[in-house]
Amino acid sequence: MNLRALAAKAVFEVLERGVSLSVALPEQQKLLSDGKDKALLAELCYGVMRFLPQLDHCVSQFMSKPLKGKQRIVHQLLLVGVYQLYFTRVPAHAAISETAEACRKLKFEGLVKVVNGVLRNIQRQIPALAESNDTLKYNYPGWLLKRLKAAYEQWPQIVEASHQRPPMWLRNNRRQQSRDQYIAKLVDAEINCRPGLSDDAIELEFATDVSRLPGFAEGAVSVQDGAAQWAATLLAPKDGELVLDACAAPGGKSCHLLELADIQLLAVDADSKRLERVQQNLDRLALNAKVIHGDAANIDSWWNGEKFDRILLDAPCSATGVIRRHPDIKWLRKDSDIQELAELQKQILDHCWQWLKPGGTLLYATCSILPDENSKQVAAFLARTPDARLDALPQQADPQAIGWQILPGQDGMDGFFYARLKKATL
Repeated sequence: MNLRALAAKAVFEVLERGVSLSVALPEQQKLLSDGKDKALLAELCYGVMRFLPQLDHCVSQFMSKPLKGKQRIVHQLLLVGVYQLYFTRVPAHAAISETAEACRKLKFEGLVKVVNGVLRNIQRQIPALAESNDTLKYNYPGWLLKRLKAAYEQWPQIVEASHQRPPMWLRNNRRQQSRDQYIAKLVDAEINCRPGLSDDAIELEFATDVSRLPGFAEGAVSVQDGAAQWAATLLAPKDGELVLDACAAPGGKSCHLLELADIQLLAVDADSKRLERVQQNLDRLALNAKVIHGDAANIDSWWNGEKFDRILLDAPCSATGVIRRHPDIKWLRKDSDIQELAELQKQILDHCWQWLKPGGTLLYATCSILPDENSKQVAAFLARTPDARLDALPQQADPQAIGWQILPGQDGMDGFFYARLKKATL
């Protein structure tokens, strides 16, 4: 199977059909057996998503007329070809010939000369990638740039950080060993690393296959970004408590909570397919939780037990803080999505609060960097909820701020937001 053809198919699924790259890419990768080929396929797909506006503009300059309908997949193939010429070490002659051959594999024989000609013309001239407007200059959609500019003085740095390749983070399982003990095991395995800011976090110098990680299959360690690892730490569960993870999939935060304390945990998610991942993670780590397919905005429909001591609400969000891991977010999200998501977050937050015991703690979290979903959302909640108070987090640079906003790349972490809320006692 031609690797460039598979890349074009994955990119087509994202840009023409709105499928997440995290779904479209594995579907194509499973057709490859070699690990290096799978890695190159991922590099091509993620690269196109990162630099889409500039690549698209470059291709359009060298096309006499745009491709339409089913031929759009050939346009995506050209994006893959141009990405190779500008951003990879693939020799130009190989990039062009393999991309032209991919056109045949996609059964567009009549367009092979077009693909070959466009790529050869670009190779000969290597025009500067256009920066005539902000979308082309920053490879970001205009609506998202507008929101970032309104929220942050340092928005160019945020954009730049979102283009970087993310590091691989591990979460040490303290039930099996201390973080220092596991770091020693990594050093013995010749895997360079450093401790993160939170107690269980380890950042690897280079990403590696989990099969190389000492004790991974036995649950000694898990893969989880450094920012996401703060969730369990900030919720701070205690032995014997009843805890709800309200939007639990894929289960990393649920497992971390169980590693920290002997609690009764309900792991709930509205997506039954993703709940399978929760159970798989629990099984690998030999942890137990009650896994429930249910709606966090309608707890009454699936739970008739007592109220919860602590609730983790990792709310559905725009995921604008994890664009470096999922660059397709830039092209799948719309400006109108933000208001819709904020309304959904409001509903879930209000409902979960009813199920929190007096004196209990709710940790509101998102992987967004947009105030409408974060600080403004929490401020509005506090204004309408008399028995709620904000518990300032020591990690906040500004103790007067509403919550803790981690920006992409900050201390190597993804963009994340946390606000810890306490419920008044009766």
